Amino acid sequence: MSTTTSLSLIRRVALLVGVVLAGVLVLAAPASARPGGPPGRDHAFTLPTAPAAARQVRLQAVAPTVSPAARQVRHVAAGKPATCASGNLCTFVWDPTTASWKIFDLFTCARYSLANWHGAGFYVNSQTGGPTVTFYGQTGNVVNSFTGTGTGSQNWDPVWSIRNCT
Repeated sequence: MSTTTSLSLIRRVALLVGVVLAGVLVLAAPASARPGGPPGRDHAFTLPTAPAAARQVRLQAVAPTVSPAARQVRHVAAGKPATCASGNLCTFVWDPTTASWKIFDLFTCARYSLANWHGAGFYVNSQTGGPTVTFYGQTGNVVNSFTGTGTGSQNWDPVWSIRNCT
């Protein structure tokens, strides 16, 4: 198989994974931010299952990262429980290198640059004090912005950076 054919197949599989994962997240995660409980409390939930095709993309994948570093980075298997501790904006992106959800706990007020974030994911805002969270595109355009605690689904493809506070 030629390199061009291999890359085309990988792109098709990656697209299929994104579409399937988006469908799973639409069923498992709320469509928009909404209150997720009293301020100052941790949010607990069960992560959606991963699509079977996601494992096929793992061979040539690159792990998602943020800069500056997140307060905590962890991996949680699909279908397992996860939490977002009070004071954090937790972002969830599928990590094809580990076939699990990679969770970034963004605590320090900063603008975080994203690398290798693809497809559908979600966020949980457990920050206190009501800061506005903003997701930015490649040109600095606002992709999403919200205030208050809650959860939401997010396509990470157009998001290039996140500011967890204003």
